[in-house]
Amino acid sequence: MTIRSPITQLPTHEVTNVPPPLERQDLFGIDRPLQEGLRREDAAWAEATVSDFAAKVGTEEVLEWANQANRYPPELKAFDRNGRRINQVTFHPAYHNLMALAIGNDVPTFAWNNPRPGNHVAHGALSYLLNQIEGGVLCPMAMTYAVVPALKATPAIADEWIPRLLRTEYDPRDIPAAEKKSITMGMFMTEKQGGSDVRANSTKARPEGTATGEGAPYLLTGHKFFCSAPMSDAFLSLAYTENGLSCFLLPRFRPDGTRNGLYLQRLKDKLGNKSNASAETEFVDCWGVMLGEEGRGVRTIIEMVQGTRYYCAIGSASLMRQALTQALHHASHRSAFQKKLIQQPLMQNVLADLALESEAATTLFLRLGRAISAAEKDPAEAALARIGTAVGKYWICKRTPNFVYEAMECHGGPGYIEESILPRLYREAPVNSIWEGSGNVICLDVLRALYKDAGALDAFLAEVDKARGGNHLLDAHLQRLQAMIRDSGGLETTARRITEMMALAWQGALLVRHAPDAVAEAFCASRFGDYWSGAYGTLAEGTDFTTILSRAGAAL
Repeated sequence: MTIRSPITQLPTHEVTNVPPPLERQDLFGIDRPLQEGLRREDAAWAEATVSDFAAKVGTEEVLEWANQANRYPPELKAFDRNGRRINQVTFHPAYHNLMALAIGNDVPTFAWNNPRPGNHVAHGALSYLLNQIEGGVLCPMAMTYAVVPALKATPAIADEWIPRLLRTEYDPRDIPAAEKKSITMGMFMTEKQGGSDVRANSTKARPEGTATGEGAPYLLTGHKFFCSAPMSDAFLSLAYTENGLSCFLLPRFRPDGTRNGLYLQRLKDKLGNKSNASAETEFVDCWGVMLGEEGRGVRTIIEMVQGTRYYCAIGSASLMRQALTQALHHASHRSAFQKKLIQQPLMQNVLADLALESEAATTLFLRLGRAISAAEKDPAEAALARIGTAVGKYWICKRTPNFVYEAMECHGGPGYIEESILPRLYREAPVNSIWEGSGNVICLDVLRALYKDAGALDAFLAEVDKARGGNHLLDAHLQRLQAMIRDSGGLETTARRITEMMALAWQGALLVRHAPDAVAEAFCASRFGDYWSGAYGTLAEGTDFTTILSRAGAAL
């Protein structure tokens, strides 16, 4: 229960110079880059929906749900009281409230329920808003969203399962999917010995009967080492048949209504992402149907991975925005040395630099959303979406942990205690960089796209070239980037450098084209100038801090 009128006169002193509680947040109203990006990237039609959802998410009640869902994490309930194996995970009621909020507002399936230009942009915006308050529930939301393109590899399976996914009434019951009001779906890929190298997997699949190949039933036996959202109603997984690594859909219940051979062994005690369950799982004759071509499982499941990587970029941009909001609030109300913190020149430099990073991340993921929306009809946008997802995922996620730490430091000691949201954001910050391919894996994907996908490099260069002539430092960076791509010859050792340069080029180009001059010039001067360490708060003298901070939502 929140105390709305706290005692400020204590027996020994008066409580002064502390910020008021940030209980209700205007998540949409203060976020100019989000507002402008929706309109620019073909999603103006969804602005009212996004704004309404922001009002629901930014309430004191939802903030408390997030706090409780993380303070009381899920627990494994492998057996019922009579010793029968049930493979369930129990959650605090606050988690179910958050799931109901998300599914009831179409967060996981908004893009698919609104097939029109800009649908993935608006979808990304909804996810970005919820993730600012609670990131754990976004894991099942991400996989439920991302599974749809993969399901379409086998139309008969898609026809059965996609309609269930698109419903918007949360149903937490552990019963067969056909009996539920709505469902969620997950993905089991990682094994102990392989990690990101899924071709090292050892799980085997054998036909249940005489039928084989796409759409046929199989029995899977093996193990999966890191399986998030294990209470989902079905999962995609990889296993070897006699003809190679293939993709399968595994429901929690067999067609006869009995529990499937999917055994949860333990829940992971993770650094963060506490509200979301992640499990180790054994398959013992686990029933499933083959999705896509036999032996082409990686190609099938990569359709899902593209979507979850988009979510990683969104989630990290969201953590940046919430950390920035918290830092601006604190600095606007806390005084030191006869001035508000936000009036101190060096603090202005730090906060403005954080604001630049946040706007660049938000602007990039919204543009990426438009490419994903247009990909079906526009080959150039499809190519940009393929390479841009990896570029955005790598860079935005890589920049987030230090961003959140810097925002925490703006608070001093109060930012380091659990009653602050900052420790939770900080623990959450690394997950998106690790999930769905850590940094090296993503950069190698960028390298492969550059040198093996003829359309990817052309699409990317055409995109960033739209800003040529807008800033001389950006122009020089683009020239260095093209020379680096040309001269590296595809060497793996250069993959991170190239990916970083591409991400900065894209962010810089977008800001030069669309952001106010103060934002674009400060970004280019810092990221492409003579000195940039990557640390925040090193913007040059003469930077227009007032414009940058006002745009970020600061009350100066």
